[in-house]
Amino acid sequence: MSEELPPVGKTAVGVAGLRALESGRPDRLFEDPYAGAFFHAGRAIFDGKERDSRLGMVFAQQVAIRTRFFDDFVSGGTQTVLLAAGLDARAFRLDWPDGARVFEVDLPDVLAFKEAVLAEQGARPKCERTAVPVDLRDNWSAALKNAGFDPGQPTVWLAEGLLIYLSRDEAERLLTAVTELSAPGSRISFEHRPDGERDGLLDHARNVGGEVTSLWLGGLAGDAPEWLAEHGWRPETVTVAELAVQYGREPLDSTRGGFVTATR
Repeated sequence: MSEELPPVGKTAVGVAGLRALESGRPDRLFEDPYAGAFFHAGRAIFDGKERDSRLGMVFAQQVAIRTRFFDDFVSGGTQTVLLAAGLDARAFRLDWPDGARVFEVDLPDVLAFKEAVLAEQGARPKCERTAVPVDLRDNWSAALKNAGFDPGQPTVWLAEGLLIYLSRDEAERLLTAVTELSAPGSRISFEHRPDGERDGLLDHARNVGGEVTSLWLGGLAGDAPEWLAEHGWRPETVTVAELAVQYGREPLDSTRGGFVTATR
């Protein structure tokens, strides 16, 4: 089953493995009871690929902090869209308000893999969950609206681990579509690296090597807050180092990056 995942989808298996590691810590920043099942179902992808395994450990703390931060960001949303939802199980593991709707947008093969594993686990969502199988480089906004998304309602948008796999043009098209679908009061968040391609964490990862780094196209580089401000959003940023201190972890010294959040 894992062999059918597209290259970008395969990275989601590695991230699930890192979430499983964090979930097993006594001082864990979050608990994901399904992460281990996702990784076990897809781990054949990494058999014999030592570089990919080492690459994963480069991002272990980044993923732990990112997951906790984004968990807190989407908490309480009544209409939430997870762009490139991957193998995270927020619809199943977070507490959602009554009537909350979560739309998970990702490639058909990724969502099919995810559904199969969740079914084996007998997982039940804690909100109204809708999977939207579509390539985000295609007309995903039409597919989202056809699935029941209400553009007149404020939306929480999350693009976790996504933009780096898009070219600048693709990232701008994606965020332009998000903006057009966002009623006043909508919020969005994704990774922000002010140093762009020169980010220390990314350089470390490239030195380790592996299939994942060859897929990186850069997204908005270091210009995300400026782009959002120019398109009617009010952006704020926070660094991984700042969050590490807040969460009781050793701060990463290899990056000035973190996350951008913005309100429409």
